[in-house]
Amino acid sequence: MASAPSDLKTPTDLSRNETKSVADALNGVLADAFALYLKTKNFHWHVSGPHFRDYHLLLDEQAAEIIGVTDAVAERVRKIGNTTLRSIGDVARRQSLVDNDRDYVAPADMLAELRDDNRKLVQRIREAREAAEAAGDTATSSMADDWIDQAEKRAWFLFEASRNA
Repeated sequence: MASAPSDLKTPTDLSRNETKSVADALNGVLADAFALYLKTKNFHWHVSGPHFRDYHLLLDEQAAEIIGVTDAVAERVRKIGNTTLRSIGDVARRQSLVDNDRDYVAPADMLAELRDDNRKLVQRIREAREAAEAAGDTATSSMADDWIDQAEKRAWFLFEASRNA
């Protein structure tokens, strides 16, 4: 019989109760990161129009950056003795970002939607950072600063790229 998650006994000097709230917040960040990654790739695959090449490359770069952060978020959850997402269904239950399944999205609308989603992700990361700070988890708090900066940069690039859209 497999051990229950509470039996992980991952060594940490942080209290189990405090890390649970940090892990819950980080799993929300992780769900939104996966949702944003898939939406960014969707728009990358389906962008069209006179700025196709620029937007196609921008969205591919951004998708790579977003997926790159997912492992760090998930591993942080595990380092503090908790479990992380296990499936697409788990992502869907925890994500706060809204999917976009429309057959066609105008390029300007793609950029605006992704800009807004990155800003929402920043807010979710800030909430996770606050939970980490309340738990005395300075490592998560420090990592969150980098994730915030990356998402703010993506939002800025999307804003600037949309000025001519």
